[in-house]
Amino acid sequence: MLALKAENISKQYRLGQVGTGTLSHDLNRFWYQIRGKEDPYLKIGEENDRSSKGESDYVWSLRDINFEIEQGDAVGIIGRNGAGKSTLLKLLSKVTKPTTGKIYTNGRIASLLEVGTGFHPEMTGRENIYLNGAILGMTRKEITRKFDEIVDFSGVERYIDTPVKRYSSGMYVRLAFAVAAHLESEILIVDEVLAVGDAEFQKKCLGKMGDVSKGEGRTVLFVSHNMTAVSQLCRSGIYLKNGEIMHQGNIKKITDLYLKDSEKGSSVFFADEDRNEDVFFKKISILDKNEKPESSFDYDNEIIISFEILNKKSIEKANIFVTVQDALQNRVFSAEAALNPNKDHYQLIIEPRFLSAGSYNITAFIHIPQLLRYDELENICHFDVIDTGSQFAIHGGYHHGVVFGKFEWK
Repeated sequence: MLALKAENISKQYRLGQVGTGTLSHDLNRFWYQIRGKEDPYLKIGEENDRSSKGESDYVWSLRDINFEIEQGDAVGIIGRNGAGKSTLLKLLSKVTKPTTGKIYTNGRIASLLEVGTGFHPEMTGRENIYLNGAILGMTRKEITRKFDEIVDFSGVERYIDTPVKRYSSGMYVRLAFAVAAHLESEILIVDEVLAVGDAEFQKKCLGKMGDVSKGEGRTVLFVSHNMTAVSQLCRSGIYLKNGEIMHQGNIKKITDLYLKDSEKGSSVFFADEDRNEDVFFKKISILDKNEKPESSFDYDNEIIISFEILNKKSIEKANIFVTVQDALQNRVFSAEAALNPNKDHYQLIIEPRFLSAGSYNITAFIHIPQLLRYDELENICHFDVIDTGSQFAIHGGYHHGVVFGKFEWK
């Protein structure tokens, strides 16, 4: 059964100060409207690229968005700042109307779009719980049944009879999330507000959203820049870029595509020639088995990480330390080698069929363990591994881990 459906929805905004625009524009719109013609200003407007200066006074925050979400799905919506994620959630939550298109919903929607959404600052935490429940169409008896559970989850019992305007932003979002997650709505929409909470509460929220989706069969839409959290919680995703859907489907494919677009990194690193350090990385590059620069490897290809080091002071009591990280910045493995004052080239060779499909980069430093770091480079030398024929390729986008295990069945 469908929980949400979007048909050709778009949202256009006029740039500049808030107002109705100009009298000539309003009259022109009215003249077209009474003649039964399309709004002339829907034909103009540029894509929502916040980093570039445009020519038009109109901008499309969202354009031609189409998707269907089944009941019980957990869907991650990802994209850069300004991509249109929050605008989309506001449209789905009926906070604002789309300029064009239609949205169909099946069930009550509980939204947590920003800190304090739906809360009255002069009312107490207790009163706001009942207010939010009433807005969702719940009876006082139903809210009372859930009340103790909400307060216990939020951890703000001591302040429950204090006006929420005196809450910290963390307390605010704790109570707001507890209300949204526990009151009986069929669809839960959560924007990037969980970043306000502390680490313990974020973990608690992700666990609760997982329970809501998988255990209770409710639909969850989750916006976050934390790709690890999105990957853990969601099965499918929507990738927005400049107000348009770039891709939708399996969450691993979505996060890999987003991170690859965000990185725009090279597989080769060059240092400045005039550096004044005693010892530093002059060049690091990712090579294929023929020692040619490469950024894309099949799963059964050998991968060589090549290091060129300039050791001005012939330092010898130091090590080269390398960590390979996946697209979510999880450390896959580390390797270390002793620095040789008579040697300036080193190679770390990754065996074929070790790394599974995905995007990777490295962090490298020259150091005396637990004492001194001479040079440190983070998240450099990006490369991809593609699975074209391993035993797991038949499972499509299913994420089976970052390495192929060395094991034996008996």
